[in-house]
Amino acid sequence: MSLFATFSRSVALAVMLVIASPAALAQLEPTDEQRQAAEEIADSLRYGHYADINFDEQWSAEAFQRYLDILDGQRSYLLSRDIEPYRHLERDMAETLFDGDLDDAFALYNRLSERHTARLEWLLERLDEGLSFEFDSDERLEVDRKDAPWATRESELDELWRKRLKNDALTLALTDQDDEQIENNLRQRYEGQLSRLRQSESEDVFGLIMAAASSTIDPHTSYLSPRQSESFDIQMSLSLEGIGALLQADGEYVKVSSLVPGGPADRAGVLEPADRIIAVGQEEGDMVNVVGMRLDNVVDLIRGPKGSVVRLDVVPAQAVDMTRSQIVEITRDTVSLEDQAAHSEVINIERDGKLHRIGVINIPTFYVDFDAWQAGEDEYRSTTRDVAREIESLKKEGIEGIVLDLRNNGGGALQEANSLIGLFIDRGPTVQVRDAQGRIQLYGDTDAGTTYDGPLTVLVNRLSASASEIFAGAIQDYGRGIVVGAPTFGKGTVQTLNDLSHGQIKLTRAKFYRISGDSTQNRGVEPDIIFPSLIDPERIGESSLDNALAWDTVQNVQYRRYGSPENTLAALTSQHQERANENPNFRYLERQSTLARQLREQHTSVSLNREQRQRELEAQEAEQLSLENQRRRALNLPELDEWMDARSDNSQSEGSEADAANEEDKDKDMPVDRAHVLEAAEILLDYAHLQGAQRMAKR
Repeated sequence: MSLFATFSRSVALAVMLVIASPAALAQLEPTDEQRQAAEEIADSLRYGHYADINFDEQWSAEAFQRYLDILDGQRSYLLSRDIEPYRHLERDMAETLFDGDLDDAFALYNRLSERHTARLEWLLERLDEGLSFEFDSDERLEVDRKDAPWATRESELDELWRKRLKNDALTLALTDQDDEQIENNLRQRYEGQLSRLRQSESEDVFGLIMAAASSTIDPHTSYLSPRQSESFDIQMSLSLEGIGALLQADGEYVKVSSLVPGGPADRAGVLEPADRIIAVGQEEGDMVNVVGMRLDNVVDLIRGPKGSVVRLDVVPAQAVDMTRSQIVEITRDTVSLEDQAAHSEVINIERDGKLHRIGVINIPTFYVDFDAWQAGEDEYRSTTRDVAREIESLKKEGIEGIVLDLRNNGGGALQEANSLIGLFIDRGPTVQVRDAQGRIQLYGDTDAGTTYDGPLTVLVNRLSASASEIFAGAIQDYGRGIVVGAPTFGKGTVQTLNDLSHGQIKLTRAKFYRISGDSTQNRGVEPDIIFPSLIDPERIGESSLDNALAWDTVQNVQYRRYGSPENTLAALTSQHQERANENPNFRYLERQSTLARQLREQHTSVSLNREQRQRELEAQEAEQLSLENQRRRALNLPELDEWMDARSDNSQSEGSEADAANEEDKDKDMPVDRAHVLEAAEILLDYAHLQGAQRMAKR
């Protein structure tokens, strides 16, 4: 069984199918190949999936609802009477799948296609009539209609789209575009969407139906069309030339789900998880609006030859309005093993007039040069081998402890997670894997001895997933060190990729469990000491995904405890909190996280009154700017005039990282990345001193 323990790959594929509603004038029909593939997928789900699936009427109702959500999740195109002829699918969706009888599911799509096409033509007609909006009313537009009832009359949707058109125009007006520019931009947007929708093919519809069926079971099971299978093969070989960002559909927008460690976007520092991309352009020429564009088409626009430049119009994750976008440039490149290799540094901490040295090893991913390994080469590259070399180097530096930085590490080779744990323990189990039949396979480290037995801290965040969670959980269970940071992603399932007569299916086949018996699924690994984070767990993470498999437990295994860090946690937490209360970066993170949550809860509708919208926007950004400048004043950094400047300022400072003269400014100016690693080093020093005191007391 091939184990895909890589979070980033599974997310990239799972989301490829959940795309914006397509439309076409032609009546699309299923092919014989697709009917056969549907039956094969049904059998795979019934007999091969980890979960015990009961394909009854309840499942059919959920799958049909999922299909409607994929087609028209914002209840913006279809009327209730459009759906009624297909309501029988609420009880027959399973039968549809097993019999390969896809005609009614296709027919519902075709109805959606007609409505979607007509609506875009309606918008273009309004533009032909000339825009005459007066942005002075008290109207508001509801921004999330996923729970709204289906409209019964077309006039209801006309009113909704009148407001949407007005909002689109107002959004552009707030960026200081004149009437002609607004009309041209909107016309380009709607005509582009209409052109793409008319090019839809039966394979697109089949993908939507299979996405509804598979995602009703879990978010990582998915059908891959022949085209998507080819794309997956490119991703597996790391030969894809692009920006190194994994994208996800989010309504009519495309958002960044994660960055490939060491990739072009990661190095440039201009993208962050949950950023939304609204337009794509090449080095020269016009930007192409991608709002409403299919995810795979957006990916095609961003891809390009190595060395070329792509421009992205990006709305930052923390922005409270779609008007606050900025254009960034990224030079396309391939991601090599060297770019993702583990690397280390030494952090100096001064206390009581004495200098202490803490080693930090950053591990971007769990990698191994499979080709060299299979060829029997002695010096092949791998995470474990590289980390072992870094440990020996740090020992020579006289370090008092080591921080392993697993932030943003989405996983990788399972064997490397096992062998890496072995550097810090003397043999023992590392992870349990349970299959659909309840059989448990135990993986572990079989090599005697340890490479490092000193004080250890593991630093994680919300984007630490899969193999990273296995490692962090094992260190925690063994009592080998302490885990600090934010709760991890919660990707605790195993997928395999199986060929079909038409395309492939990625199927969840097993679940990971810690040696303590706890699953890493859904809940992830809870740090011993939690740091504030700007990554919203309601938007990023397994628990944010629909139909994620539940957390559960299995029997624990026998293993040796190396220590009892939990006995020091009260003291460590108290000392950490004292520093955090005095640390401008930590205060900023805590307050910014709270503010972002409050703004998200308040942002259920937008004003269509220009002055009111401007006031609301300015008030929200004033709060964000105030927090940023409070931090800057405390650190003797220059204050900013606009909140959006903080992002570009931080990305510029990252480029000077190699310049030793700028190290102090870099530490001050990177509120998330640097503050977390510096505090992890402080906590580790506290831990080392407490351990030393305990040993002295025992003597």
